[in-house]
Amino acid sequence: MPVVIVETWAGKTVEQKKQLAEGITSSFAKIGVSPEEVHIIIKDNPKHNWAIGGKLASE
Repeated sequence: MPVVIVETWAGKTVEQKKQLAEGITSSFAKIGVSPEEVHIIIKDNPKHNWAIGGKLASE
């Protein structure tokens, strides 16, 4: 059972998350994994909780 964890900035719509989950599941199905076995966790992170190059992404 694969578990996929996606970390992204907050702000994605439910429809976008649905499309992402369908795409990830489809990719696993292509290599023989049953869609029912694919678990996906989407973590929304506010930009002020993410830093790049020592600066907050919100800056």
